[in-house]
Amino acid sequence: MRLIKQFTILVATCFIGEILHRLIPLPVPASIYGLVLMFTALQTKIMPLDAVEEISDGLLGIMPLLFIPSTVGLILAWPILKVHWLQFTIIGVGSTIAVFFAAGHVTQLVIRIKKALYDRNH
Repeated sequence: MRLIKQFTILVATCFIGEILHRLIPLPVPASIYGLVLMFTALQTKIMPLDAVEEISDGLLGIMPLLFIPSTVGLILAWPILKVHWLQFTIIGVGSTIAVFFAAGHVTQLVIRIKKALYDRNH
């Protein structure tokens, strides 16, 4: 029952993200709205971590399985992709590096902000 409750919380957050995507006229995917909502709820302690921790760990554990359909799609599309494989590889590697770089800097910024707020309050 506990896992069903946690899964329901995740699905509800995704659903609210879908609603926000339809209401807010920005080119932001619904999943990003859901991630921001979940992050905000966890950071502000509106939702305790243990409300979604077990199901989240379970989903992270099976994450490699979630990439199988996209990998099969790439294999099936190989006749079309092989003409431009170098460009796709460069774009893929470049965008991965950019995402790592951006994620690292955003994480460092959040850590600095949290530390500054903690130091100010204590």
